[in-house]
Amino acid sequence: MAISLILNAKKGISARQLARDIGVNKDTAWYMAMRIRRAMIEQRELLQGIVEMDETYIGGKPRKGTGQVNKRGRGTKKTPVVGIVQRGGKVKAKPVKNLKGRTLASLVRENVATDTATVITDEFSGYIRFARFTNHQVVNHRAWYVDGDNHTNTIESFWALLKRGIVGQYHKVSVRYLPKYIDEFCYRYNNRNHQDLFGQTIGRALGVI
Repeated sequence: MAISLILNAKKGISARQLARDIGVNKDTAWYMAMRIRRAMIEQRELLQGIVEMDETYIGGKPRKGTGQVNKRGRGTKKTPVVGIVQRGGKVKAKPVKNLKGRTLASLVRENVATDTATVITDEFSGYIRFARFTNHQVVNHRAWYVDGDNHTNTIESFWALLKRGIVGQYHKVSVRYLPKYIDEFCYRYNNRNHQDLFGQTIGRALGVI
């Protein structure tokens, strides 16, 4: 079917392109794409071994002529997104309302095997309390980025894929639907070596897998 040309889970789902290829209006194509994204939500499993954690910010730049400053990093008004990746394994990411220590600790407890894993983060103060319940290693980015196995390069590489994908494929996404797009990119990353990702995704969407 024509949908197979568009729904290549390694390339993304464009509602406009999907509408053009299968001959439906854009709203119908968008609904179909969102149903397929729902099939990309994976079962919860705890990450183990060496686990990297970091945050990034998603949102558009201020329009020219408004006088607004496009702040970056933790001073921005963009939506914070927290990601956790198992070294050599899967990634999990989700938007959060804040980056308080309690919020970040809760994400670790929900997604990481804290009794056996080693969690690596940067020096952000929100991560300090991790040492209370798991093995926590800190990368001081003010002084160095890599010290043997201590680095956050894996999660930072995922952020690059996520941001390039959103800008290049969708241009911008609303805060309301941002979690669904992030689920899509996590799914594509986690199944990047699957031999028939299209078949798997359609099977999940139809409830046969």
